[in-house]
Amino acid sequence: MTIKYMRQLPKSANPLVIRTCFENQAAWETVCGLIRAPQYFTSDPFYANVELFDAVEFENLTPEDLLECVTDVYPHSFLLVVDCVTITPPEFPVLVIDLYAERGRNFRAIPSQIQAIENNLSIANMDFFEFADSVDADGIFRGFPRS
Repeated sequence: MTIKYMRQLPKSANPLVIRTCFENQAAWETVCGLIRAPQYFTSDPFYANVELFDAVEFENLTPEDLLECVTDVYPHSFLLVVDCVTITPPEFPVLVIDLYAERGRNFRAIPSQIQAIENNLSIANMDFFEFADSVDADGIFRGFPRS
């Protein structure tokens, strides 16, 4: 009988930004900087309340693999993933995965939108589908149209 080692996401106060691609340290640092930068949708800055998770045992995990790593100790409704697609300039599209209503549904978002996504999903001000249904033709969320 083979026993599969089960990786588990740690308990965290804020949603995780999980690194699964370790090919480019500079790109990882760039993405982290963009996510942590304040965004101004009004006169007040928005920050992404996230924790960076940089553990090599998660290297090359797929979205399906990551879903298996989510246990009851992870209290958030979504994951943010920096995979090998993310580290591609110029936009660095972060993978966002639903863990709640449509478990496994995902979309990509440019890092400057992570603040709005995290803020709204964390307080249940908006639902995952509102962002996922608003991606551009290439599957990337770049923000809602401004009127």
